Amino acid sequence: MRDYPILALVDGPQDLRQLPISKLPQLCNELREYLLKTVSQSSGHLASGLGVVELTVALHYVYKTPFDKLVWDVGHQAYPHKILTGRRDQMTSIRQKGGLHPFPWREESEYDSLSVGHSSTSISAALGMAVSASIEQTGQKVAAIIGDGAMTAGMAFEALNHGGARNDDLLVILNDNEMSISENVGALNNSLARLMSGNVYATLREGGKKILQSIPPIKELAKRTEEHLKGMVVPGTLFEEFGFNYIGPVDGHDVIGLVQTLKNMRDLSGPQFLHVITKKGKGYLPAEQDPIGYHAVSKFDPKQNDLPKKSSTTTFSKVFGQWLCDMAARDPKLMGITPAMREGSGMVEFSKRFPQQYFDVAIAEQHALTFAAGLAIGGQRPVVAIYSTFLQRAYDQLIHDIAIQNLPVLLAIDRAGIVGADGPTHQGAFDLSFMRCIPNLTIMTPSDENECRQMLYTGYQLGTPAAVRYPRGGAIDTPISIEMSELPIGKAVIRRQGHETAILCFGPLLHEALLAAKILDVTVVDMRFVKPLDHDCIDKLTQTHQQLVTLEDNAIIGGAGSAVAEYLMQQGSNVKLLRLGLPDHFIAQGSQAEVYAQLDLDCAGIIRRLSA
Repeated sequence: MRDYPILALVDGPQDLRQLPISKLPQLCNELREYLLKTVSQSSGHLASGLGVVELTVALHYVYKTPFDKLVWDVGHQAYPHKILTGRRDQMTSIRQKGGLHPFPWREESEYDSLSVGHSSTSISAALGMAVSASIEQTGQKVAAIIGDGAMTAGMAFEALNHGGARNDDLLVILNDNEMSISENVGALNNSLARLMSGNVYATLREGGKKILQSIPPIKELAKRTEEHLKGMVVPGTLFEEFGFNYIGPVDGHDVIGLVQTLKNMRDLSGPQFLHVITKKGKGYLPAEQDPIGYHAVSKFDPKQNDLPKKSSTTTFSKVFGQWLCDMAARDPKLMGITPAMREGSGMVEFSKRFPQQYFDVAIAEQHALTFAAGLAIGGQRPVVAIYSTFLQRAYDQLIHDIAIQNLPVLLAIDRAGIVGADGPTHQGAFDLSFMRCIPNLTIMTPSDENECRQMLYTGYQLGTPAAVRYPRGGAIDTPISIEMSELPIGKAVIRRQGHETAILCFGPLLHEALLAAKILDVTVVDMRFVKPLDHDCIDKLTQTHQQLVTLEDNAIIGGAGSAVAEYLMQQGSNVKLLRLGLPDHFIAQGSQAEVYAQLDLDCAGIIRRLSA
């Protein structure tokens, strides 16, 4: 730490608060350099953390953490927070098996008020903490730090609507790294922010309210006059209408100015809203110029000013993206929808080639599905690309708005199964379990790239709700047929004929099952469909085998194996059944290979379980 003399003194926020305010700019510089160094060595989220260095320092300098509560939204912003809260020397382990969690995590630190991976949860949780502090009269202060992207979700506005109607001490900080209002940041706005958050303004504001309380017409006039005056110089009218006192926008990279404003705001009562302008990737030019590319990075050399070239290996996401383009070229009624996951879902080329058929609805999964339902009712053919873990947030819409009405909506479910380094909040462990019970829904689990392409085509042609779920990465370089053909619905395929035991595989673990089968001399079946299930195939297997083994990268409880168990019970079959899948606990981060090995879902593990 000799290269970071000020940062080396900060083993926790209590040390930070001992520094003179004049040292904070140097601390920010060192913190930013240290963040760049450690993330480049370990991989992880980078650009967002670089953008909130000054804000993080100012918050811990002003707020009495961990007594006061900081609630981070979109947890990839929280790397500087981790460094300042006793985890500095562990940062190179982040996102790795046994290392630091990739997001704020309550079990990891008393400074992490909320375990978070998904976006738009901070205001709701912070409001709950603020209400609790009011009830218990603890004197705790609560601040929610929400990224601008997370403000596009309805949940954030639901929380604002509730919080503004109460009088609890809650600060919501909007970390706005968009450039569209950057011209509003300057001396005037910073001075205004300090003035409007200061004691004189607050006293006049509250005093005026009391004086005018008994004269409703004049009180309302004064309120509107105040709002209109502020509206002329700040874009805060919307948040004022929600009931928050809006301050800003302020320069998010002026750490001393932030400290002064936050000190004033910490002493204000009621719901407060601070609008902070930051630059994503701040301080590292390549990340500033390409904040999307540097959002999450693999290991790289910061001195090269460039990221390593991405692997050209085929992934299931790329297969989906190519299919989407091919299908859109055939059918102008195809409408591709994503809730802010264009790059991750493989939709970049589609968005450029077919802009009139592409819809990014922002971080609004519920809206994405009901919007798709409306498109389908209007005669279009919507395809929703969505991560498994994000689909959880739109479960009611899947049932109520799509399945009940039996609408032709295709769900392309990415990141199903084990995702690896992002940990418990992002593992796609539950989609088969929560979808399998929904009537009218066809569910397919491709085992390789070509099967994925054909299943997407099959689901698109079906004319009823359909889901194709596939893993992150996971491709095994299977030749892909350019021609598209519909698969027979609910029909499995025997991939290897063996003896005594048959492995019924649902999805991409088929490759591991085939490797194990060569050693064990067992039958392997690519089931392909979770719903409808191939009952005829299962009946034949029970007549020729002593044991059936189901294999899936989904929770064992309620998953594909449960579907097989239910059918065998209905038939009164006495065949022995072993179900392999994800166990009944949340699965920590680690590479996909590490996690599958740990859970006995790789070749060696399958052999071990079948030989026991």
